[in-house]
Amino acid sequence: MNELTETMIGCPYCGESVEVLINPEDAQQSYIEDCQVCCKPITFVVTEANNGDLSVAVYSENDTY
Repeated sequence: MNELTETMIGCPYCGESVEVLINPEDAQQSYIEDCQVCCKPITFVVTEANNGDLSVAVYSENDTY
């Protein structure tokens, strides 16, 4: 069973730190979720390192990645 990973991100719009839960099944994928503070759409890109650690990068809808 995969456990959710808590991580802090900085909203690319309002700059607020927001705690999010990352599902290991989302590794190597991207998805959009609204900021809990300003409600603007954040693009999340989840990657998994060779050792299994998850990392997440966040982008505004105008950023390219």
